[in-house]
Parts: sequence; C-alpha cells; structure tokens
Amino acid sequence: MKQTDLGLDLNTRRTRKMELLELMNCVVPWPELVAQLIAVSPPKTTGRPPFGHETMLRLHLLQQLFGLSDFAMEEALFETPLYREFAGLDTNDRLPDRVSILRFRHLLEKHNLAKAFFETVNAMLKARGLMLNSGTVIDAPSSTKNSSGKRDPEMHQAKKGNQWHHGIKSHIGSDADSGLVHSMVGTAANVNDVTQAHALVHGSESDVYADAGYQGVGKREETQGMDVNWHVAMRPGKRRALDKTSTLGAITDQIEKLKASIRAKVEHPFRVIKRQFGHNKVRYRGLSKNTAQLFTLFMLSNLWMVRKKLAAGSQA
Repeated sequence: MKQTDLGLDLNTRRTRKMELLELMNCVVPWPELVAQLIAVSPPKTTGRPPFGHETMLRLHLLQQLFGLSDFAMEEALFETPLYREFAGLDTNDRLPDRVSILRFRHLLEKHNLAKAFFETVNAMLKARGLMLNSGTVIDAPSSTKNSSGKRDPEMHQAKKGNQWHHGIKSHIGSDADSGLVHSMVGTAANVNDVTQAHALVHGSESDVYADAGYQGVGKREETQGMDVNWHVAMRPGKRRALDKTSTLGAITDQIEKLKASIRAKVEHPFRVIKRQFGHNKVRYRGLSKNTAQLFTLFMLSNLWMVRKKLAAGSQA
C-alpha cells in the first residue's frame, strides 16, 4: 500500500518564495493602494472586461520581487500556481498577457503612482512607530549598469574607482534608527551626490549623516536655512594621514568610526533590492521609468525590512 492511499499529503514543504509572498500579502496595505489606482483608472464600460486593479497591482509587485520581465511574468503565470494564487487568479481564469502587464506599468508611470505608493507605505510605517524622524542618513552608490547594450540619452556614464557605470543613480535618505528609506531621487549616473542632498532631508530631523562625497554640503545655496547638523565623513586620504598616536588624531579617528557605524544603516536597503530582489541592472530605457521602478523597489524593501514586526502586529 502506498502512503498516498492512506490520505497522507507529503507535499507540505514551505518554500522561501511561499513564505515571502505570505508575508507580503499581510504587510502590503492593499486597500489604500488599490483606492489610489481606482482614482486614476475608472472602470471600463465598453469592450472586454479589464483585469481587477488589485490583481494587476499584485502582478506588478511580483515582477519587482523576483526581477521578472513582462514576458517572463506572463509565462510564470502559466507555470507557477503560487504566483496565480498570490494574484487571486484561478487556472480557469483568463490570465493577463505581457501587453496588459505593460499597459498597467505605463498607467503607474503616467500618474506617478509608484511615488504615491511609496509615500502611502511610509505613512503607514510612521503611524505604527516603525519609522522615526530623529536623524537621516543619505547616500547615492554607483549606479546599476545598463543591460540593453545601447546608449540611452538620459542615462549618462560615470566612473567609480576603475569601473564605469552607465545608467541611473538612486539618491536616498533613510531613517538613522531603522534604515528605512523615507526619500529618493533618481538621476543620471554622472550627477554629483552633493547636488541632491537637500532633496533627501524630510525637515524633521536634527542630524544628517553622509559619506565623503557630500563634502561642502552645508555651504551650498540650497541647504542654507536647514536647521540640521551635517555629519560628513572625512575624505579617506585625509583620514589615513591622521597621526593616531596623538590624542587628537585618535579621537578624530574614533569620531569617524562612529559616523561610519551610523551611516551603515543606509546600505541595508541597497542590499535588499540588489540581493533579495535581484535588481543589479536597469531594465528600462528612460529616467522616469527606472525612477518609478526604484520607488516601488524601495517601498518593498521597507516592507521587507520590517515584515516580521508588521506581521506580528497584524496578528496581535
């Protein structure tokens, strides 16, 4: 007699994808996001019935979580029951194709909804006490490389060390306590970090921490009048030249170590979108499209970083 004849279900293993999607299903504020979608996309009265707003939003977030193109997302719906279940689709339902998925993304871009979703999620995190306003850490690491192999007029090249990067640079401001991203600006790769510092400060913090690329930020015209203390790292060469045997040199080096320990929080969101979500190269052509994707990715990274606290709160 086989074990299946006894009514035993041996396929009970929970995969990492399953656990991730179950958590995201709990922590994403679906009603609020769907309401914003409905406000800019009224129901159709003619033609073939469209797919539901929440279904398309879930597919869009699935794409970002697993780094899927429109074509790959279409095929995955046929191949992966887990994805259909997350999107609320049945095997007998008509499944969205790549054109429907593309049009939905264009809808988000047209109405700047990715940024609106990002702000909605952050408002929820603040209301739950998961994002504080005491301090900000800012950074803009080297841009992701362009995967198309063709030059995009909006995506310029920049050199960091001995490596050239061609694409978009994401400047972010993150909470100094939690590491959650509260602001983001997308620019071409050759834009200097310090020029965007003023846009990464929300105005309620008292201290802002930044790396050596932001030297002179307090003297710039756009930062005048900001009531914040700028804690900018010393340039590496100058720090190496410190005489650490002297009292002053040793104290200065310790201060720099303290700054670096606080700034480390800003690297966490980048690790999530690059390693957890696999966003190592820009997918689209054009600055606005890639900026919209980055807003979505940082929204998801914020939820992922506090997923267990949010899930515990929803079950309490």
